[in-house]
Amino acid sequence: MTGRVGGLVLAAGAGRRFGSPKALAMLDGEALVERSVRLVARGGCTPIFVVLGAHAAEVARAANLPTAQVLPAPDWAEGMGASLRRGLGAVAGSSLDAVVITLVDQPLIGAEAVRRLITAHAAGAAAAVATYNGQPRNPVLLRRETWTEVCAHARGDMGARAWLRANPDRVVMVACDDTGCPDDIDTPADLARLSAARGR
Repeated sequence: MTGRVGGLVLAAGAGRRFGSPKALAMLDGEALVERSVRLVARGGCTPIFVVLGAHAAEVARAANLPTAQVLPAPDWAEGMGASLRRGLGAVAGSSLDAVVITLVDQPLIGAEAVRRLITAHAAGAAAAVATYNGQPRNPVLLRRETWTEVCAHARGDMGARAWLRANPDRVVMVACDDTGCPDDIDTPADLARLSAARGR
């Protein structure tokens, strides 16, 4: 199957444990939200949508996102489920056939992981999930036919995971161990440790 694949960056959280908007945290001189947009673009996604919630105005003002469409999520405080519903609801009005979803606080995921998911989509996968050490993580690709069902499952802090677990026969696992790292940045210590490991 071929068709256009967009990118969806979820960046709506308040970053309470981090102490400030994680979307604006800097790594290698680049805000995490800018890095996420660049990642999915390099992986082959277009257009790219960014869901903002807490501190949306601040992030939109401070970040350089000329190639992305910003989507405010008024109910962001509910959790990731609300952000995902907002994003999928917006892309449903586009001509996209699938979307690759990434999280702003996983900055070491590689563009090659995105490309591999798009390849799985082209081969007919309804959903494709990047795995590391055999464990499903991010990014995730969802074909249009799944979006309504995914939104019905996305509640609270549960994004696409509930739907993916309920539909294993429709999900292709894609090994991405050699493409990057899915580690989360939840605290300033996480960011410092990651930066130090990269020699920055």
